[in-house]
Amino acid sequence: MESPPVSPRLEVGGMVYFARMLDKIRKQARGGLRTDFHANLGRGFDLRCCRYLRTDYDALKARVRQGGTDEEILAWCQEQGRPLSTEDIYVWNQFMLKRGLADEATPVLEKYKAEAGLSGRADLRTFFDFFDADEGRP
Repeated sequence: MESPPVSPRLEVGGMVYFARMLDKIRKQARGGLRTDFHANLGRGFDLRCCRYLRTDYDALKARVRQGGTDEEILAWCQEQGRPLSTEDIYVWNQFMLKRGLADEATPVLEKYKAEAGLSGRADLRTFFDFFDADEGRP
């Protein structure tokens, strides 16, 4: 059965979004990822996350398919790319949690909301808010 990925708010090692990216990779590998997510695998926030970690997405995808916990894979990313300090994780989280909130990505967020029939939802102020609402999470 196809399903959306986990919430972007789920943390691994204190870092938001990472679990969602891994969940999409795993679900896609077993044919369980909703097809509307396929075109953006490795793009958008996935690409931004990999760039922040200084990890290649294809290498990450191969590592995820080898197995392991989210925490083990985050540790692998930090070994391959760069270690993240508490401050690095804080900066990442603050950026991601607020993406779409009165920034250059706001028009894209508004477009996504309109396409999903959610343009009347003033409470959906960030991409994370939109993802959770669009995917049926409260």
